[in-house]
Amino acid sequence: PSALSFTLNSDIETVYSYLDKRGGLAVLSDPEIAKATLAVSYDPSIPREQIDQAVKEKNEAVNRLCQKHASEDLSEEDIKYCILSVGDLNTYVDFNRGPVDRMIQLLKENFSRSGEESKRYALEIMSGMRGSKLSHSHSTQYTFVLQSLLLWRQVTQDMFRLWILAEKDLLKEENSYRLMNTGQGMNRVQTAPKIAQAMHNILHKVQAAEGSWVGLSVVHLGDRDVPNALVFIDKYTQIARMLGPIVQTIEALPTLAKDPSTSRVINEQYGGPDHLRKAILADFFKHGFDGSGSDGGSCIDGRLTSAWNWCSKLEKKDYYPVFLLAGFQGFDGDFRK
Repeated sequence: PSALSFTLNSDIETVYSYLDKRGGLAVLSDPEIAKATLAVSYDPSIPREQIDQAVKEKNEAVNRLCQKHASEDLSEEDIKYCILSVGDLNTYVDFNRGPVDRMIQLLKENFSRSGEESKRYALEIMSGMRGSKLSHSHSTQYTFVLQSLLLWRQVTQDMFRLWILAEKDLLKEENSYRLMNTGQGMNRVQTAPKIAQAMHNILHKVQAAEGSWVGLSVVHLGDRDVPNALVFIDKYTQIARMLGPIVQTIEALPTLAKDPSTSRVINEQYGGPDHLRKAILADFFKHGFDGSGSDGGSCIDGRLTSAWNWCSKLEKKDYYPVFLLAGFQGFDGDFRK
């Protein structure tokens, strides 16, 4: 700024600020805004006619809002632009939070906190066994996994707000950085006070709802583990990419067990869809949350590291062929498309 006499930094234009400057905040309080910004998922289990009807009703609500609130300062196109932006947020949350919600459901449906199910599927882990760095009884591990998933759910829900805060931390002129070899190459190490405060608020919200907390509450930011706010954002946007393929495979098991071309593999080689479902989930809930990985542990960041460490070893699992049968192409998707 001293050399150029101006700055290239500017605040992100939000839907709220855009409408506020044009006297259009009434759009956001209109009862039809919920229908106009609804995330319509193309779920194979839902009849196509029902999905088409939902899309039609959504588009009609958008048009009514545009016509109702248009003014000299706010055109119908401006309003549509804002509505679609809110819709993008809802679609993002629906797509990325969905796998977390489903994983929480699978944990509760297939395991109990008390561990009444067969010892074959117990979630107990012991430090030093199969790479684990933590020692937890079944009930403690169940709680540790559930609390981690609930935290990820809340972070995913708030991702757009966190992204805005990350930019503020990265671009604040008084917030200098230094280049440092963090063990993962040269990184820009910079404090992230706004993200840190937001994460502590999210963490406290989840902790208050859960009561007692298992593991550490340390949030790494501005250090060798999470050098800056951008790395933080990148880590947490991977959650759906990790959990999505696991959920996809679990949900494909009943179909694979009935398909003549795959039923013998599922039922004879792997003991049937019920056993396979619990075996895969038990392995993930144990060793995807066992503190493993280069910077793992029970801290907030370490939970993600452990899950990624499990994903990196999927090809070595006995049940990896089942993932392939379910259409697994990798945790980054299929690059051939």
